[in-house]
Amino acid sequence: MRRTRSPRPTRKPRRRVALATLVLLSGCTTGPSLENEDAVTASPGDSKHLTIGSAGFTESDLLAQMYALLLNQAGYQTSMLTVANRELYEPALESGQIDVVAEYAATFADWLNAKTNGADAPPVGSPDLDATMAALRKLATPRGLTVLDAGRAVDQNAFAVTEAYAAQNHLKTLSDLGKSGLEVRLAAGDECVQRPYCEPGLKKTYGIDITAVDPKGVGTTQAKLAVQNGQDQMVLTTTTDATLGDFGLVLLADDKHLQNADYIVPVVNRSRAGSEGVTKALGELNDVLTTADLASMNEQVDSWRRLPEDVARTYLKEKGLLK
Repeated sequence: MRRTRSPRPTRKPRRRVALATLVLLSGCTTGPSLENEDAVTASPGDSKHLTIGSAGFTESDLLAQMYALLLNQAGYQTSMLTVANRELYEPALESGQIDVVAEYAATFADWLNAKTNGADAPPVGSPDLDATMAALRKLATPRGLTVLDAGRAVDQNAFAVTEAYAAQNHLKTLSDLGKSGLEVRLAAGDECVQRPYCEPGLKKTYGIDITAVDPKGVGTTQAKLAVQNGQDQMVLTTTTDATLGDFGLVLLADDKHLQNADYIVPVVNRSRAGSEGVTKALGELNDVLTTADLASMNEQVDSWRRLPEDVARTYLKEKGLLK
């Protein structure tokens, strides 16, 4: 249940042209074959002209802008390409039409696993970051992709209730909610009834009495309003949702680690961007970027209507990463 974001409403014309080109090329370009040993064993490339991919929602735009700014400072020329569909941008990453993209470790591991081993393959993403990264790299390497180290920032599914509800029932964690015995109507995506980290996991791991799933989407305004007005008691959102306070909502801690390790990880095309220069430039962000930082930047774009590039530049300068 990769979180749903609203893409920015306006795009520069050059991005639309680039996207059209990508769509045309994707039909005949599939990236390195899994049997092509050269694609896997070739020395890491160091192209000085790199294309940074964005998945089209606010957080992805922000990460792409930060990657571009850091790479520019390290001596690389960059261009931006927005492709909202992973089915398109992942093959483009393999083929070198996109060189760098920010991904989510567990989600991307499961996606590559399904692509490699079939839709019914057992998930390889888990709450264990080390195990998830090992599985992800094992799947990515034969495709000519290098997964750089994960940083501190994580964008996981999360659950929120109103501040008043939490205070009244002494709730700080999902375990607290399970122990309370309260009946809970959950605002979430309709797929929540089947996903192991949503309704089934809340029942099995925490003993929460989910009486119904109200299909209002993941972290949507409609879903949050339903909890705010008491129609529902809890909403499925994400750890980087910066608008919870606007609705009087607070997150309940996932104290038993039900959610997978969706840490932010840069993924690069090895033959074009697998060099130490790229790794070092992007690695600097890992040391400082936190989940709270991402939430704050998301808020500046979504609520304050600031441009992702301006927010990204300001953040990097404040952290001493950009001159």
